[in-house]
Formats: sequence, C-alpha cells, structure tokens
Amino acid sequence: MVIAGRRIEPLEAAQEELAATPGAGRVTAAVCDIRDPERVAGAFDAAGAASGRLPDVLVNNAAANFPCPAEDLSPNAWRAVVDITLTGTWFMTREFGRRHLGAGSTGSIVNIGASYAWTGGPGFAHSAAAKAGVKNLVETLAVEWGPYGIQINGLVPGLFPHEDMTEDIRGGLERAAPDAKDGRQPALRVGAPRELGWAATFLASPYARFITGHTLVVDGANWQRRSLVNPDVVTVRDQLGRAPFTR
Repeated sequence: MVIAGRRIEPLEAAQEELAATPGAGRVTAAVCDIRDPERVAGAFDAAGAASGRLPDVLVNNAAANFPCPAEDLSPNAWRAVVDITLTGTWFMTREFGRRHLGAGSTGSIVNIGASYAWTGGPGFAHSAAAKAGVKNLVETLAVEWGPYGIQINGLVPGLFPHEDMTEDIRGGLERAAPDAKDGRQPALRVGAPRELGWAATFLASPYARFITGHTLVVDGANWQRRSLVNPDVVTVRDQLGRAPFTR
C-alpha cells in the first residue's frame, strides 16, 4: 500500500498505524500535492519503486471543504476546493490511467464522492460542484477506458464518525444538530468505518470486475430520506449564524 499526502508528519503517523494492522503488509508514504501534475507523477514513481510494479488500485480520497454561503465565496476559496477535489482527482486518475494504458495492464479506480453531486449542496456550492464533476468523471472514463480493462467507480460515504475527525467537521455537525440522535438516520444508526472499508474493498476486488461507471452510496439510505411535510426553510446564512449579506 502507498499512501500520499501533502505533509510528511500525518503521513508517517498513518503509515505507522497501518503497518501495525494485522495483514497490512508493507506501507509506503509519498509526499504529494495532487494539484501539481509533476508531483503526482513523482508519487507514482515512488509507488513503483516501493513495489516494483504499477499500483493495481487507486483510491482518490483527497478533498477540501468548508461551509459558506455562495455569495460569500471568494475566488480563492472556490479555486482551493475545486483544485483539490476535482482537478487533483483528475490528475491522479489521468496518471494512473496513462501508465496502465501504456503498459497494457488492467486496474481499478475508486473515487470518493458525495451525495450532493445529485441533490445539490446548499452551503457547499464549491464542494458540491466539484463532487458532481468527480461523479461525471466516473461515468465518462468508465466508457473510455472500459475496453482496456480499467474500471472506475465512485463511493459515497454517509455519516461515519471517527477518532481523527477534524474539529471543524465535528463542530459543524454539532452546530447543525446539537441534539442529534441515531434515530435521524433511516438505519437508526451511523456507519462504522469498517463498513466503508468493506465497500471500497468490494469495488476494487475481482468480485466487482464487471461493475464500472457506478457510484455506490453507503449511508443507510439517509440521502434518500424525505418527509411527508417539509420543515420550514432556514437560509444558509441563518444556519451558519451569518449576518445579512452586504457588498
């Protein structure tokens, strides 16, 4: 396994934790900024040097996000999220695909998506637009690269609390639903991280070899939940505690 990220410290911590997992095998860490095609190529070179072969599976998990009313998004904020979430995913996918095409070998790509690629994401216009692009890449490249044995699928997680969840994400969840109970999910519970791992493993395994261009949602049907009567509309600004917009 090769893991990649921009900073060596969290990479080394993850490398140590993964290496201690029974059956994990060898874990290599590669520093990489996925917004830079040359550094992406360098990460693939490091992966090849560590294993002596092309990676069989690519998981595109890197993303950027933060809640913000659309009218408050600065050009830099928009670019920061789209460059990492969509453009970075494309650079990684392109490098993986080109190397396998050149070698005449097969491979599997799993792109981590979000359900608001279908529904829209009020308060997250930058991320929702980027994730919609990622979903479209899955559907487009499945057809283009299918003849060469390269499959590509999407994986959309629901709510999976975990120990290293960042404070801004945890704080956002608590602010949005301070008294939330598992009963707000149709499955009457949140997900366990291992369940997301099982889904990713399936998509990357021989069991899913004939599945490509599909996005699998693992959220206990939460994104499909609808009420018979919708609650009152609360603006994104009010939900985030923002003052009225002024230019």
